[in-house]
Parts: sequence; structure tokens; C-alpha cells
Amino acid sequence: MGVVRSWETGRNPPPHFLISTDTLEANEVDTSAASEHDFAPSGLRQRISRTLENPTCLGLLFVAPAELILLLFLAYPFLLGLWLGFTDTIVGREGSFVGFENYAWLLEDPTFWLTCFNTFLYTVAAVILKAILGIGLAVVLNRDFKGKGLMRAIVLLPWIIPTALSAICFWWLYDSTFSGISWVLLKLGMTDHFIDFLGDAWNARWALIAANVWRGVPFFTIGLLAGLQTISPDLYEAAEIDGAGAWKKFRRITLPLLTPLLTVVTVFSTIWTFADFQLVWIITKGGPAGATHIFGTLSFQRAMQGGHFGEGTAISNFMLPILVTCVFIAFIFLRKED
Repeated sequence: MGVVRSWETGRNPPPHFLISTDTLEANEVDTSAASEHDFAPSGLRQRISRTLENPTCLGLLFVAPAELILLLFLAYPFLLGLWLGFTDTIVGREGSFVGFENYAWLLEDPTFWLTCFNTFLYTVAAVILKAILGIGLAVVLNRDFKGKGLMRAIVLLPWIIPTALSAICFWWLYDSTFSGISWVLLKLGMTDHFIDFLGDAWNARWALIAANVWRGVPFFTIGLLAGLQTISPDLYEAAEIDGAGAWKKFRRITLPLLTPLLTVVTVFSTIWTFADFQLVWIITKGGPAGATHIFGTLSFQRAMQGGHFGEGTAISNFMLPILVTCVFIAFIFLRKED
């Protein structure tokens, strides 16, 4: 076994300075193997690092837990609902596949067509009124005046109050015997009798629309108020120098700049109004004589109270194309905003 000497004097070094050549060769082999072993994980780490630096991959990684939850708790009920709509399932008996029989039967049901009319009337009228009132309130609250903060907080109250509680309050206000609205109108001399808000079909329809508008206006107001605060005051000052009045400034500056945001807010409000259930069910339960049923309440009545799950889910599935269209419109405008 050879010895490597660290001195030129020829004298042997101390024992701890003696290194065998075999040991050096073994160490070189071990070092080479270790470097190859360390290089593989290092390359893997670099690939992972490069992947995480990609915004798309990083975004997908962040939303993966939420997507998994949605897949577990939303996808399964949704697919089950689609399947039940093609079966004759009832309470206590597993149904069999019947194809489009439920849908064909509904198309011949007068109550279903009345429900379609009610749903579209309820949605269109309520959304238009909420948009008009929301724009007006947003413009007013965007001005500087004393108590502005308090007014903004008050406007939010209908949106904060639980829907069930709001519905119970309106149910009392519309009561044929103890109606607070009728009492006020009697005191003001505007009527000589209590108004039957919920006993007449058209009175009940407009009463429900009014309740939905009261609850939904704050959503438009706060959303549009945020948009108004992003508009530069210089634009209004330049318009005033050119002699533009308040209406012209609103039509030429405010409305065009708010249109993208207004579209998105309107689409979301349309989705929520079209799929509403609590407000209508608590106030009228679809009455009188089914005159105020919308898709949600009729589906609940047929499936949960009547036990016909196939028919009830088929009614709900009629909402799907319209809701998908609304979501698609919202997605397009959100992409434009980005």
C-alpha cells in the first residue's frame, strides 16, 4: 500500500496525515457517485421550481382544493338531478328510465306554462327595477353630503338581513287583515278598504316583485358605487367647461364607463332572481291557486311535498339552459374586464 507524503524532508508524517492511495481512489468514486446522486434531485427541484413560476400552473394549484370540494359536493348532486329528470322516481320506490316522458308531460301541463310566465315576469321586472333604482342610489351616494356614510350603511341593510326574515316581514305587510301598508293607505285616505295583496293573482305577483326589488337594490347600488368611484373627476370637470349639464354628463360619461360593470352585476342578479325560492315560498307558497309559482317553488312542491322526484327535477332542469347562458355572458364580460 503506497503512502502519500506531505513533506519533502523524507521523514514520515504523523499517522493522521497518512492517506492511502486506495482510500483516495475510493473517495473519488464515492464523490462521483454522490454528485450524480445529488444531481438527480436537484434537476427535479429545478423542474418543480420552473413549474411553480408559471402563473397558470400556480393558479391551478391554488384553486385545486376548492375545485375538489365543488366536485364532491356540487357535481354529484347536479348529475344526480339530471339523471332523476329522466326517471319516474317517487318516494319509497326506485324509478326506472323513462327518457323524455317527464319533459313531454310538463309541456302539456298548464300549470307549468303559467310557472314559466311567472318566472320570466318576476325576473325581468325585478331586475329592471333593481338596475334603475341601483343606478340612481349609486349616483346619489357618490356625491359629498353630510351623513353619507350612514346612508351607505342603511342602504346595505336589506342585503344583510336574512332572506327568510325579510320574507316574513313582507308576508305580514301584505296580510289581508293586519297589513301595515293598507293601514297607512287608509290613514292617508288613499283607499277605503284593506287591499288583498296575496289573494289576487296580479296583486300577489307584483307584491313578490316589490319584495325582491327591496332586497336586491343594495347589490346594484354597492357594485355600481364602486365603479363610480373609479371614474376620474377630471372628465366631469372637462364636461362642465364644455357646458354639459347633469343629464348629458351622466349619458356621455357615467353610463358608458359603467356599462361593463353594470352588465356583470345585472347578469349575476338575473341568475339569483331566476333561481329564487325562499322569498316566493315563504310569502305565497305559489298561491293563490298556483298563480305565483316560479320554477323553484313548483319543483319543490312536486318533488318534496308531492314525492315525484323525477317530475320535480325535470322542472328544475328547465332552468339549466337559461342559467348556463347567463353564466356564459358573465364569463365573457369578466374576461373583457381582465
